Amino acid sequence: MALSDEERRRLEQLEKELAAAHPELARKLQSGFTHSRPTSRMICGILAALAGLAALIAGIITKLTIIGAAGFALMVAGGYWLLNGIQAQTGRQHQS
Repeated sequence: MALSDEERRRLEQLEKELAAAHPELARKLQSGFTHSRPTSRMICGILAALAGLAALIAGIITKLTIIGAAGFALMVAGGYWLLNGIQAQTGRQHQS
């Protein structure tokens, strides 16, 4: 369905107003690229969770409870950082 001349004019006017009010958002929408890179918090969370898993397994293999408990705590902290990073990133996308 084609737009009428009046609808086209209104759409162009809305685009100009958006560009004036929110230039960064207008650039993102024009480029078509809305996904941002993972934040360092997310990367640290993934690495901490993997290190915690390795420590947990090492604690089980060596039968040292303290290493296993520290590994579990590191896994939980890594998961928290990862989820916080995801939440912060989706919050930024909704604000833009």
